[in-house]
Amino acid sequence: MEIRQQKDHRLELLFQWLRQSDLVEPTLYPIAGDASFRRYFRIPQGINSYIAMDAPPEKENCAPFVAISRALRAHGLLTPEIIAADLSQGFLLLTDFGNRLLLNELNPLTMEILYSQALKSLATLQSCPPEKAHWKIPPFTATFMYNELKLFQEWYLGKYLMLTLSAATKTMLDQLFAFLAQTAANQPQVFMHRDYHSANLMILPDDQLGILDFQDAFIGPVTYDVVSLLRDCYIAWPDEQIIKLALQYRNQLNLKVSDTEFLRWFDLMGLQRHLKTLLTFARKFRRDGNPNYLKHIPRTLNYIMRESQPYAESREFNNFLHEIIVPAQKEMMICAE
Repeated sequence: MEIRQQKDHRLELLFQWLRQSDLVEPTLYPIAGDASFRRYFRIPQGINSYIAMDAPPEKENCAPFVAISRALRAHGLLTPEIIAADLSQGFLLLTDFGNRLLLNELNPLTMEILYSQALKSLATLQSCPPEKAHWKIPPFTATFMYNELKLFQEWYLGKYLMLTLSAATKTMLDQLFAFLAQTAANQPQVFMHRDYHSANLMILPDDQLGILDFQDAFIGPVTYDVVSLLRDCYIAWPDEQIIKLALQYRNQLNLKVSDTEFLRWFDLMGLQRHLKTLLTFARKFRRDGNPNYLKHIPRTLNYIMRESQPYAESREFNNFLHEIIVPAQKEMMICAE
């Protein structure tokens, strides 16, 4: 009941703020958001429409969104234009990119063309000078990645699957986490979106590409965003197509690294990324009561099994996946039905 009252209070504050703008009496329609505490509303205005963002300041900070949006726009990319902002209240009024998610436009006939377009925009994004943002873009350090992976152990293995881990398993996981974090930190470091996937990319008029959800940008590993896009937790493609596109991106960046080494970077970065995603899905369910992401866990686990199998450093974890995690996950799905 308290959460409902708090949300209603925020909505009234948002209405009051919007009434101070030049909008005709605003009518707000909720639209799907991301895995955060932000809420989004569409506001029709004649033949046009806008998006209002409600980001409670005690939980979210709008300042990075504003700074990074302006930096990426100045660098030639399409992000929502900031029409009005009240950072103290956590309110933004943005241009509306419509409803054409890249995710919904992908099919076997369009995937190579659309991914090639998304990779072209990604190359531009990764070349953005961090100082353009006039905001301190933090480094995606080995320590940061290691701590995220420990949260995978806490939230997905512990609080979601409710596994009790032996001392030997904890040591194995700790060694894996340290290895993945350091391997990623050793890659070339670039401007990193951190959530560059098909549900955060929009097809705009003239088939241009709009970019959303960039406020958590880091300076980090060159393969992080490309693996987020090509091994997307919301959709999967044959591995030979993904490898072809990943190497295409390597060539696009003119990285002087062999196919084998780049694909090793790609796999191990994917393993880190997908373990982090599982902790997010589990935490949204256990902490926030949001089960919407649970349906994507099997696909994400399939990626993890694919990425951990070829490498000696992750093979013991791959065995743990097959013997413990996958059966526990199947049991959870049966109980949920």
